Amino acid sequence: MKLERSPHRPFFKVLIANRGEIALRVARTARRLGLGVVAVYSDADRDARHVREADAAVRIGEAPPARSYLNIQAIIAAAKASGADALHPGYGFLAENEDFAAACRDAGLVFIGPSPESIKAMGNKAGAKDIMARAGAPCVPGYQGEDQSDTTMLREAGRIGFPVMIKAVAGGGGRGMRLVAEEAAFADALRSARSEAKAAFGDATMILERAIQNPRHIEIQVFGDIHGNAIHLGERDCSVQRRHQKLIEEAPSPAVSTELRAKMGAVAVAAVKALRYEGAGTLEFLLDESGAFYFMEMNTRLQVEHPVTEAITGLDLVELQLRVARGEALPLRQEDVRFKGHAIEVRLCSEDAGHDFIPQSGKMLRWQMPEAIRAEHALESGSEIPPFYDSMIAKLIGHGATREEARGKLICALEQAVGFGVTTNQAFLTACLRHRTFANGQATTAFIEQNRAELVATGDIVSDVALAAVLLYVTNPHAKPFRSGRSLAATFPIPYRLEMEGHVRDLEVLRERDGAYLVTDGAEHRFEIDELRAELLRFRHNGVMESVAFCRDRDRLFFLHRGLPRAVRDLTLAPPQSAAAGGGDGKVRATMNGRVVAVLVKPGERVAAGQPVMTLEAMKMEHVHTAGIAGTVSAIDVVEGEQVTTGKIVVEIEAA
Repeated sequence: MKLERSPHRPFFKVLIANRGEIALRVARTARRLGLGVVAVYSDADRDARHVREADAAVRIGEAPPARSYLNIQAIIAAAKASGADALHPGYGFLAENEDFAAACRDAGLVFIGPSPESIKAMGNKAGAKDIMARAGAPCVPGYQGEDQSDTTMLREAGRIGFPVMIKAVAGGGGRGMRLVAEEAAFADALRSARSEAKAAFGDATMILERAIQNPRHIEIQVFGDIHGNAIHLGERDCSVQRRHQKLIEEAPSPAVSTELRAKMGAVAVAAVKALRYEGAGTLEFLLDESGAFYFMEMNTRLQVEHPVTEAITGLDLVELQLRVARGEALPLRQEDVRFKGHAIEVRLCSEDAGHDFIPQSGKMLRWQMPEAIRAEHALESGSEIPPFYDSMIAKLIGHGATREEARGKLICALEQAVGFGVTTNQAFLTACLRHRTFANGQATTAFIEQNRAELVATGDIVSDVALAAVLLYVTNPHAKPFRSGRSLAATFPIPYRLEMEGHVRDLEVLRERDGAYLVTDGAEHRFEIDELRAELLRFRHNGVMESVAFCRDRDRLFFLHRGLPRAVRDLTLAPPQSAAAGGGDGKVRATMNGRVVAVLVKPGERVAAGQPVMTLEAMKMEHVHTAGIAGTVSAIDVVEGEQVTTGKIVVEIEAA
């Protein structure tokens, strides 16, 4: 295959066609190399850090991705207006869009990535599998034909055999991907995957693959340059996933030997050379229990998890991207690549792990990442997390001489991270890292599903509710300022009703004359406070002195105790709730902020309990809402395309 090669051209100012932590990450290296930095932003990101810290920034549209970060013409115009002569796409959005790369070239801009021809060849999953199969690489059996009719897709799925995987031919990140266990579920899964892929990538084309049971997800980082040089930088193990999206990545993989690394690396480098590929890329493989590996796809961009490769190689992958884009030769050969130690990355996401990883949006009231390890993020206290983009809000990377050292550093850092105001998967990530299966290096792509109940365990709720009551007592804005020590004033028990982790508890708080606080909820909990200052409490309980960071926002209280973030709502003065939160009253409510992408029922239609009635898209993923009761649809309160807020009634059902 003959591909057009990128011209050798210097550049001095880089526009970053992305947002959040990756925009800041690219800017950091660009500035170190003496390059100017231009940001772009949607209305939702007007005050974001990546905008404020750039040399210049250009508005490119409204908040939804299709009107902003996916708007090729607006981004090219922004580069022209700002004087940028190069463009870095980051990852996601348009990073693997050949039309975008071609538009940059046509506009005289240097695209910091592979050529449009390479993106088209390998960014399309079906085409990539054909290329790799001709090169002799093992591929997962499947179907990638042009006939996309429902009938053909169902027939091909039956030929492949269930369980089968439906995948979007464009893009990645788990979007437009569904695992289908049986034929009866195929039609709905195909419709949902197409809708999600169309919204995320503008392409609803699908391929089918045989689902390999309990594999490891292994990827090889590669680089090529305009001079025909190509290298690999080892593998990353990305097996810990939910909804086919990675949560924890590490390098090297506990399951890959030196010999297997060389074999997989050779396949990857051969593909890069055959394509005359330029820039960073990643070839993704499934590794089964027997040690056989199968090519899945190639990501023609920088990966979210690139920091673990940087940690063990000592290389700056963004710098390599920039140098290759300028036409320079790769500064090292394969024999020069050295690996040192072990690195693990976790993706901190604004989602509720205990409720099927539902995305969360809103204001992050207090935000503080640990300084002892590398943390990539773009938030600060008071930042708004919009519902339009990916749920990942930070990456934490632990690096050590051994895997156990890297894991220990990461656990310690997670237990110190402060993110109050929006629910995150912080405690879930810690539980994953601590789990014996992960600790032993045995986690496969089935790890989360096999251990979900254990991973979402909430810890000692009773003790933490008692601590919450004390925090609310001493931070009451209408009471006298807290003073430590003995008190001669007569005291009376104060009743509280608190909700935490879905549990409502009634208790009483009494300040004793010696200054201690006694919390009663059937049992007694005694707390002695040594210090209370801005958002930090130091206390003694059961003979142990501890400190907790906290944040109070009216009737909401957030605190971090023994590594577990807690969110509490004070219901003491709240009116009783009459509506059934789970839809048992016949009203289906939006479980998150998002956009209605499909209304699946009609007024007057009879539905069964658990039947899908509406699909909501939030943070680029679709979430099906179901009927809480059996009955007849009496009203539909939304229309497709409408943006709704958490708790809004979307469908009403009259009980049978």
